Amino acid sequence: MVVLWRLSSLLVALALVLVPTTHGWSKEGHVLTCRIAQGLLEPEAAAAVENLLPDYANGDLSSLCVWPDQIRHWYKYRWTSPLHFIDTPDNACSYEYSRDCHDTNGVKDMCVAGAIQNFTSQLVHYREGTSDRDIHQPMHVGFTTDEGGNTISVRWFRHKSNLHHVWDREIILTALADYYEKNLDSLQEDLVGNFTDGIWFDDVASWEECDDLLTCSNKYANESINLACKWGYKGVEPGQTLADEYFNSRMPIVMKRIAQGGVRLAMILNLVFGDSQHGFAAAS
Repeated sequence: MVVLWRLSSLLVALALVLVPTTHGWSKEGHVLTCRIAQGLLEPEAAAAVENLLPDYANGDLSSLCVWPDQIRHWYKYRWTSPLHFIDTPDNACSYEYSRDCHDTNGVKDMCVAGAIQNFTSQLVHYREGTSDRDIHQPMHVGFTTDEGGNTISVRWFRHKSNLHHVWDREIILTALADYYEKNLDSLQEDLVGNFTDGIWFDDVASWEECDDLLTCSNKYANESINLACKWGYKGVEPGQTLADEYFNSRMPIVMKRIAQGGVRLAMILNLVFGDSQHGFAAAS
């Protein structure tokens, strides 16, 4: 169970990134990220991950990707809540690990970027001893005062929501309903196609660049807060109705972040569990 917690927490930490919230990506976002990642695992990493999965997962990595979100509200695991997000100074539109990676009591390293480093390091040690969920969601690296958009009430087309939830779930569900007949497999197929031989093909190499885990997690967090400022918060007022214009312009951002999260999760797991001796400079 300890190793399962480390693996599951790493999955969620990588699958998100962004502002303080009650959840990370929605269930659909988590599942897509982890399905994409599992499909990109090299044989050594795939075997190691399958060995770590409990029997009830039936070899499906994505079945664990919502678990840390589910148990963070249990009394035993309340301490994990800060590991799902990062709070940045209002309107700073920047992220600094030493300034921003802490919980509400000032305990350092208690944020999603700290979780990525900690749990990745523990998996490295696990491997040696045995033979981004949440960093890519732009509103998981958001402003402190509005809790990453959680306190900014809006309407999403005809129903009540909040800005954080729009990025966590509403955009994904609307895309599924409008373009994919609510079929998650079809959406996943499009996302994978976009980076295997489509519009993101030339970007994948840069997505996977990572020699030092601290530098990389900081890079992912900075990407998210920049997107939150440019696309999340911009032009949004409390009580506003967000509809077609917001959806059409922000949906490509959400989809690209899900794809990036999957590619980078696979990259990290391949480096941790693969037969390469390269590894991470910071994973020690």
